[in-house]
Amino acid sequence: MPSVEPVVAEYFVGWGEYQRKLAGAIAPLDAAQLDLQAAPHLWPVRMLASHVVAARAWLFHAWMGEGGADVEGLIGFDDDPATATRSAAEIVGALDGTWSLIESCLRRWSWSDLSEEFERPSPNAAGERPRRSRRYIIWHVAEHDLHHGGEISFSLGMHGLPGIEL
Repeated sequence: MPSVEPVVAEYFVGWGEYQRKLAGAIAPLDAAQLDLQAAPHLWPVRMLASHVVAARAWLFHAWMGEGGADVEGLIGFDDDPATATRSAAEIVGALDGTWSLIESCLRRWSWSDLSEEFERPSPNAAGERPRRSRRYIIWHVAEHDLHHGGEISFSLGMHGLPGIEL
């Protein structure tokens, strides 16, 4: 019997559930709750969630060329004036949209696709344009989601609101 190479999604099976829980923690929040911070010098929940969206769009679209104009429009989701007033519904819609792109890519890519490399589309602060493998980019987006999702959960929890229930 011929061997079938597994798709990458099989290795990230829990990420979709995490996405649902992240969106579920954001969805019921009102404007004041989205502005909650763990400390005055730290980003509020609204900014953290918007940053998750922007990073997903930046790495999957700008770096790897995945998705279309809808995803391209989310690259600056954490960097435009609307970020300060964006509603929970808008944030959840963008989280769901970027997750849909990620999930479709994970289902399409096989193990052998992970070694393809991509050059940073614009220079970083040091003026460099490093190359990263698809494997690195996927892992980086996953760890980034978990890191900032933890900050969201902590910020909500310290103010008596439910965070991401794992």
